[in-house]
Amino acid sequence: VGHCHPDVIKAAHEQNQLLNTNSRYLHDNLVDYAERLSKTLPEKLCIFYFLNSGSEANDLALRLARQFTGHEDVIVLDHAYHGHLTSLIDISPYKFRNLGGQKEWVHVAPVPDTYRGLYREDHENSVTAYADEVKKIIEHAHKRGRKIAAFFAESLPSVGGQIIPPAGYFQKVAEHVHKAGGVFIADEIQVGFGRVGKHFWAFQLQGEDFTPDIVTMGKPIGNGHPLACVATTQEIAEAFAATGVEYFNTFGGNPVSCAVGLAVLDVIEKEHLQAHATEVGNFLMKILKEQQIKHPIIGDVRGCGLFIGVDLIK
Repeated sequence: VGHCHPDVIKAAHEQNQLLNTNSRYLHDNLVDYAERLSKTLPEKLCIFYFLNSGSEANDLALRLARQFTGHEDVIVLDHAYHGHLTSLIDISPYKFRNLGGQKEWVHVAPVPDTYRGLYREDHENSVTAYADEVKKIIEHAHKRGRKIAAFFAESLPSVGGQIIPPAGYFQKVAEHVHKAGGVFIADEIQVGFGRVGKHFWAFQLQGEDFTPDIVTMGKPIGNGHPLACVATTQEIAEAFAATGVEYFNTFGGNPVSCAVGLAVLDVIEKEHLQAHATEVGNFLMKILKEQQIKHPIIGDVRGCGLFIGVDLIK
């Protein structure tokens, strides 16, 4: 919502002058913020865990998936990056290839990239072809006696090259993953909160018939303030609570962070920032496509709202 937005600063400053409790104590800001956030999401995503960073959010999502399914293995997209914790380096091909290598419980699926990927724009059905790659991974894992806990992906792969997965891909992948007893985790840390313009969440680009089982949020959620969130279903949350080990985070969901989060949502709404992302994004795409005609080095221009990639080629 912009550097040092006055509304966000004001909300943080006013709340900072009051007693700051940790999340073992109930506070109106926490409930108000959860309720407000829930209005942006599909109805079944109704349980919220608040944390300090996207990495914490993705780590908790992993724990939720494993507890709920009783399985361990994770399928990720090639070139993905999901955070800097040990657990997340393990599911980030972008990082683990230069570090300890791929763990036995990690499976890497090809990025659904219709420009550079395995199946391109001229393929008769790239959606099914890319989803079938995930199906093959699941079948291969089962033959080795392994079980899938989750398919973990950014709704729009960013580090992987600003990729826009073809619509319908997530639905087909979720079908295969659910059949294998796993859950679908959508990482919205870089791409959520109206960045794509026409929708509040990037996973909504896939269509109204798609809802992830877990959604993670970070970065823009607090406009620079350390704030993050995991949204999930009642069913998954209950399985997590059944361990008897409650989830606790000293600073996650504290009154200041929630005041900031509420202010961010206010600004997005008040200043029509989704419409702004659409308008500016369309303008930028138009100019970039004009450059593409002039310069052979520009192979592809792709994007949605203010999530835009320019692919340079030889």
